[in-house]
Amino acid sequence: MGGRHALTQVHTVKGVCPHDCPDTCGMVVTVDSATGRAVDLRGDKDHPFTRGFLCQKVNNYLDRVYHPDRLLHPLKRVGRKGEGRFERISWDEAIRTIADRFRTIAASEEGPQAILPYSYAGTMGKLMYGSLDRRFFHRLGASLLDRTICATAGAVGCDVTLGTRAMIDPEAAVNAKFIVNWGSNTSVTNIHFWKIEHEARKRGAKIVTIDPYRSPTAAKSDWWIATRPGTDGALALGVMHVIFREGWQDDEFLSRYCVGVSELRQRVLTEYPVAKVAQITGLSVEEIERFAREYARAKELFGGPALIRVNYGLQRHGGGGMAVRTIVCLPALTGDWRHAGAGALLSTSKAYPFDDHYLTRPDLIPRGTRTINMVQLAEALHGELPGGPVRALYVYNSNPAAVNPDQSRVLSGLAREDLFTVVHDQFQTDTADYADIVLPATTQLEHFDIHNSYGHLYVQANNPAIRPLGEAKPNTEVFRLLGRAMGFEPELFEESDEQIAARSLGAPGAETPEGIASALRGITLDAARAGPVRLNLPRDWAPFANGEFPTPSGKCELYSEREARAGRDPLPHYVPPHEDPQTKPELAAKYPLQMLTPPAPSFLNSTFVNVDTLRKSAGERTLEIHPIDAAARGIDHGQMVTVFNARGRFRAKALVADSVKPGVVVTLGLWWRKFTDDGANCNTTTSTATTDFGGGATFFDNLVEVAAVGV
Repeated sequence: MGGRHALTQVHTVKGVCPHDCPDTCGMVVTVDSATGRAVDLRGDKDHPFTRGFLCQKVNNYLDRVYHPDRLLHPLKRVGRKGEGRFERISWDEAIRTIADRFRTIAASEEGPQAILPYSYAGTMGKLMYGSLDRRFFHRLGASLLDRTICATAGAVGCDVTLGTRAMIDPEAAVNAKFIVNWGSNTSVTNIHFWKIEHEARKRGAKIVTIDPYRSPTAAKSDWWIATRPGTDGALALGVMHVIFREGWQDDEFLSRYCVGVSELRQRVLTEYPVAKVAQITGLSVEEIERFAREYARAKELFGGPALIRVNYGLQRHGGGGMAVRTIVCLPALTGDWRHAGAGALLSTSKAYPFDDHYLTRPDLIPRGTRTINMVQLAEALHGELPGGPVRALYVYNSNPAAVNPDQSRVLSGLAREDLFTVVHDQFQTDTADYADIVLPATTQLEHFDIHNSYGHLYVQANNPAIRPLGEAKPNTEVFRLLGRAMGFEPELFEESDEQIAARSLGAPGAETPEGIASALRGITLDAARAGPVRLNLPRDWAPFANGEFPTPSGKCELYSEREARAGRDPLPHYVPPHEDPQTKPELAAKYPLQMLTPPAPSFLNSTFVNVDTLRKSAGERTLEIHPIDAAARGIDHGQMVTVFNARGRFRAKALVADSVKPGVVVTLGLWWRKFTDDGANCNTTTSTATTDFGGGATFFDNLVEVAAVGV
């Protein structure tokens, strides 16, 4: 081996990027065999989907692993909550302290439901995301956490129409000729799929991006359609109106594989004329008519079918679930579900029939255990939810002090002296500053895991490349220690991580399209450890080409009998945002600007903010504002501004540009508070209101005002 490793004996280890991204990239880690130190990390060129390149963030992953601020030993708090003052303790003391407090709370009048686990997707591995942690808290009888903060609105919306996620074989998308990134900044958040879109464009495809913000993807697309925030569902209904009005629908697909066609046709033709949709969305009638024509007639105009890459940004408002439910009806109207690489793609996660029941053991949950929506952590910490206050909080794979809505109230809840908080993390995050006990966590290079993906069809194992630094431990090992300390049944925790991973493969494919039940058949742990293994699905797989929707009717449910029985509208319809100038004029009179908070390309939510090179790459906190709105407020380009509403405020530098529509502002997140000049990030202004379906977060449903600093 040449280059800087020429005089060093090295070996390579195959791993997987663990972060919350659909690409789930293959990695190759080069390790100095003498020292055991990782000296290089690159993409796995043999990975059929990710093909050897990584994003800017993970290219710098060794800066994270060997960061001078890595937590290496357990700590206990010695200062006030929020000060971040701690002293080193042993693992024995840490585990004993946690177990003693948990036992005391469980034996109290409030019982174990006063204990709340809090985690999300800091790592997406099947073991570290959800396995022995779930078994431990289920056996303890702790409150259940509804992990809704990212994807549930869209997931439930898809389920209403399709019975599962909107999914395709992503590699087959090179066949699509009209590609719509709907609420998806694909070139930043799904870079390997963007490469596929780019290859499709070389073959004649047109790329359209629908987004209130001229994101990097919108700027690189053939057409940017700038809707008002939260009005995507209305646009989809307007497109349906044009399709039915012009007779462009695929009647054969609709009659064979769908229910509710006549009811949907009647609704959109009578209730969603294009002029009304234009008024809602802020688009012109001509834009809507043109988009409907090009989408519905893509085969004739561009030589092939259409694909909608529907993503999570558009669901983060009050009507987000219904918006996704409505959009994924469109490929049924056009018949695009027939074609490989066409239709709609939200997530491929449901293509993987891992045995999640075995991993998490939901049968251990005591009857009547309450569920707390993670979006409403502020309410939970202030005792405002049914079932009494939270007395203990165990945080892992998350940083709620930075990522949760209504940040000020989350922080005041974390500051409660009677709240016992444990944080298991790689770094002293904003949340860890409020902990009573801090536990050091391993990085992906230091533990084993097995991965599915929500953006491709490959099973991968992550092989540990180096020994854990300091006394860091993975999630699974910590919960083994806690299980023993609590005296729980050994059989719940005694299997090794490799044994658990091997047994999780090959579960029945309940509620999935025909053929997925066998998708893991024959895939072994040894094979996955050697490299990515494709699911047992045909090349150019098109799951709904012949119907086979896993809904109660077995068809695409344009009309949902389940929704009707639940007392809800069974047909797609427009649900406006909670905070919208058209529907809440009194609120908009005080706070007239709709604010979006997409992730900065240098960060992944709050992950990587503390890596110096990436924080420098992100630059200063900015607020993009249209020249009309800036002029009305006397704001100049580059001027510091305050963004505020009744919930909170933060500062940023104004970027005056036409990258946003008038009435819309954009700030990129998510900064740690300790790296800001005012101790706040954009979530000080966001609300804990939830979506119509799935109880999801509404980060992009947020009215604010902006003023020059000092005004």
